[in-house]
Amino acid sequence: MGLRAASSCAAAAALAAAAGAEQRPRPRLCPPPLALLLLLLLSLGLLHAGDCQQPAQCRIQKCTTDFVSLTSHLNSAIDGFDSEFCKALRAYAGCTQRTSKACRGNLVYHSAVLGISDLMSQRNCSKDGPTSSTNPEVTHDPCNYHSHAGAREHRGGDQNPPNYLFCGLFGDPHLRTFKDHFQTCKVEGAWPLIDNNYLSVQVTNVPVVPGSSATATDKITIIFKAHRECTDQKVYQAVTDDLPAAFVDGSTSGGDGDIKSLRIVERESGRYVEMHARYIGTTVFVRQLGRYLTLAVRMPEDLAMSYEESQDLQLCVNGCPLSERIDDGQGQVSAILGHSLPHTSSAQAWPGYTLETANAQCHEKMPVKDIYFQSCVFDLLTTGDANFTAAAHSALEDVAALHPRKERWHIFPSSGLGTPRGDSHLSVSLGLACSILIVFL
Repeated sequence: MGLRAASSCAAAAALAAAAGAEQRPRPRLCPPPLALLLLLLLSLGLLHAGDCQQPAQCRIQKCTTDFVSLTSHLNSAIDGFDSEFCKALRAYAGCTQRTSKACRGNLVYHSAVLGISDLMSQRNCSKDGPTSSTNPEVTHDPCNYHSHAGAREHRGGDQNPPNYLFCGLFGDPHLRTFKDHFQTCKVEGAWPLIDNNYLSVQVTNVPVVPGSSATATDKITIIFKAHRECTDQKVYQAVTDDLPAAFVDGSTSGGDGDIKSLRIVERESGRYVEMHARYIGTTVFVRQLGRYLTLAVRMPEDLAMSYEESQDLQLCVNGCPLSERIDDGQGQVSAILGHSLPHTSSAQAWPGYTLETANAQCHEKMPVKDIYFQSCVFDLLTTGDANFTAAAHSALEDVAALHPRKERWHIFPSSGLGTPRGDSHLSVSLGLACSILIVFL
């Protein structure tokens, strides 16, 4: 009975893990129906394991083991996940069909079949199409970073799945580096965010309010560098009020074949585009909110850190130069005593906003008073532009979609004075109030 229970557990757990993997990027407040179904099937399998005698020739356990080996390295936040996951599901389904006669009446087998059907429906997988092979050498695709990274792991060359890094830029401008350091910077003009052997990203920042050092991004240039047989060099450029759904050469993809190595997906016309570079496992989000642009990038660590010594000026890697930082170097937007608000009347300095109304508006979108909330308040008071609230909120959504570690989504400012993490609202209020007094007294 122990062996049969273990087989049931393996089948249900494999499907439950696969269901969980594809839902990692977006947190849910309640368990998904499929997960509940698989838990129910697992319970039934354990309760009735003694009632079903598994014939020696039933190979459902082998099918499940193969499925686990094909999907254990997959990550749903990476481009190409759907294609690889559907291939693995079709291979799993084919394996169960070949052993169906021998497994007739076996609860583990029928649980697996039901789970496969639900997953294929949920991921819109067609029943006909290519399938994965359990031989990593056969599945190796040189233009799919996800595929060949998994193949290296299966061969034993790398015991750990690839590590992914996140970088984001939004607002006035607030930078989150690959190391999860949060900084608020001036950086007026053109600056490189990323410049490695595979990808270059440059942003141009312009003043937002006359008389203030506050700037925001109005131009983004992205270069996907030529990569062997996967793609020619592709350049994407966005400026305020011109967020195209194509590269500068007019194309919307790179690479040959039905599954492109590089593609642009327009999510909202003129407002939000995504770029998926499967050959380097990289995803880029570009948005326009109000008059300014935001950027979010997810990239494998080994590729992000692949650059020459002369390419060390990268804001995503090393942060903003000290001379360009507005915050205290620890990501505390509340510490803006050296930041100059416009030297005009208070009504012109914050059009329509006081500290209390800015806090209230930001809290509507961001109930967690983390660094994104503080950035929202900072931007409203320094620019008076309500669109910066949406920029901070969208930036946090991009973190949830692309950042690989959920426990690091929210950043809470530290304080040399020992301010508790839960007192972030008090911290930003005191910091902003002090800056107002200094400027206007």
